[in-house]
Amino acid sequence: MNYKAGIVSLGCAKNQVDAEMLLYNLKERGFTIVNDPADADAVIVNTCGFIESAKQESIDEIIELGALKREGKIKAIIVTGCLAQRYQNEITKQLYEVDAAIGIGANANIADVVLNALNNKKTELFPDKLELPLSGGRIQSTPKYTAYIKVSDGCDNRCTYCAIPLIRGGFRSRTMEDILTEARQLANSGVKELNVIAQDTTRYGEDIYGKLMLPELLRKLCKIRELHWIRVLYCYPDRVTDELIDVIAQEDKICKYIDLPLQHCDGEILRRMNRRGDRESLTALLKKLREKIPGVVIRTTFITGFPGESEEQFEQLAQFADDIRFERLGCFAYSQEEDTPAAEFPDQLDDEIKQNRADIIMEQQQTVMAEYCESLIGREIEVLCEGFDRIAECFFGRSYADAPEVDGSVFFTCGDRKPKAGEFVRVMIDDYLGCDPVGTMID
Repeated sequence: MNYKAGIVSLGCAKNQVDAEMLLYNLKERGFTIVNDPADADAVIVNTCGFIESAKQESIDEIIELGALKREGKIKAIIVTGCLAQRYQNEITKQLYEVDAAIGIGANANIADVVLNALNNKKTELFPDKLELPLSGGRIQSTPKYTAYIKVSDGCDNRCTYCAIPLIRGGFRSRTMEDILTEARQLANSGVKELNVIAQDTTRYGEDIYGKLMLPELLRKLCKIRELHWIRVLYCYPDRVTDELIDVIAQEDKICKYIDLPLQHCDGEILRRMNRRGDRESLTALLKKLREKIPGVVIRTTFITGFPGESEEQFEQLAQFADDIRFERLGCFAYSQEEDTPAAEFPDQLDDEIKQNRADIIMEQQQTVMAEYCESLIGREIEVLCEGFDRIAECFFGRSYADAPEVDGSVFFTCGDRKPKAGEFVRVMIDDYLGCDPVGTMID
C-alpha cells in the first residue's frame, strides 16, 4: 500500500535538517510525502526539548494531531527529536495519542517505525544518540534558493543552563569532504544562500582534525560558483579567532553577519553559566569585529533572571546592550531545566522578575533597531527577493543583515519588471516600517 507521510518539525534549523533527512528516508521507502499533516496517513512530530516553552509547543502539537487522529483523518503519530530523546518512554505513557516514540539515534529506522505504527505495532526505540546520521539524502523544506547545512552535531561546552549535551550527546564534526559534497549538491539544485549551522559552528573540526577548521571550510565553500551568500550562525565567542574574522572580512560571498550568543556580560554570571569572559573582554571582541569587518551585523542573545542575578547585574546587562547597540538581539527569560546544574542553584528568581527583565531589554532594543533602519535610508542595498506580500501590496526579501526565519524583511516596490523569488535585486531604502526597511527596486 502506498502510504502518505507528513512531518511537523519544531525548534531550530538544526532540527529542520534532521527532518529533511527523515523525509528523504521515507520517500526512498515508497511513502508519498504530503505538506499538510491532515492529508497524511502517518505524521512524524520532530520535537524540540530545549526550554519549557519549546517543550510545551511540542506537546500542544501532538495533542492537536491527536484530535485529527480521533476524527479519522490520520492513522498514526510518531514522535522523534529532542523531546522524545530527553523523555523517552514517558512520551507514550503521558501522551496516549502517540503510536511510536524514538530517539534521535533511531532516525535512520524511521520508515520501519512508521510502517509498524500504521500496522498498530507500538514502538519505543532509543539506541545510542551517537547513531544519529550526520549526513545523508535530504528533501529540502526551505525555499529552493536557500538552505541550511549542518557541519556538526552535539556539544561539549556544558553551559550549566543547557540540556543540549544531555539530549544530543558530545560534539561530532562531519568531514570537510562530506560537507563540501553536500554543499555542491545544494548549489547545483538551485541554492544561492547557504546557512552554516551547528550547536557551535566555531568548534568545527577540532575533534577530527585537531584544530578549529571553520575558516578553511568557509574558504572552500566560497569556491562553489553557484553560491552567492554564505552565512555563519551559532558562533561561540571564545572561538572567534583572528583567522575567522579575517576570512569573514575578506571573502565577498560570506555575509558580513555573525550570530554570537553571549547570554550575559557580567563575569560572575558567566562563570556560573560555565562560560568565559566579562564585559571588558566581550566589548573588546565586539570592537575588533566592527573594526575588521566594515558593516558587520552582529546578532546576539541574552538570558535574564539566571539564578542569583542581582538587580545591579541585570542593569549592567541592560547598559551593555545599550552601549554596544547590537543590530540584532533576542532576550529570553531563564528557563529552569531539569537535570541541568543551574536548575539546582540557589537563588532561583520568580518568573515575573525574569520575564520583566527580558521585556525591558527587548523594549530597549526597539530603539536600536529603529536607529539601524534610519541608517539605511538613502542607501542602496542588495536584497534576496522572497515573494510578493498581498497585504502590503509589495515585494519582500532579505538583506545580508537578515538571517532566514529569525530576522526581519525588506519591503520594496518595483516598476514593470517583477522580480522572482530567489533573485538578487538592488533596493534603494527610503523609509522603514516597525523594524523593516522599505524601498524601491532599482532596475
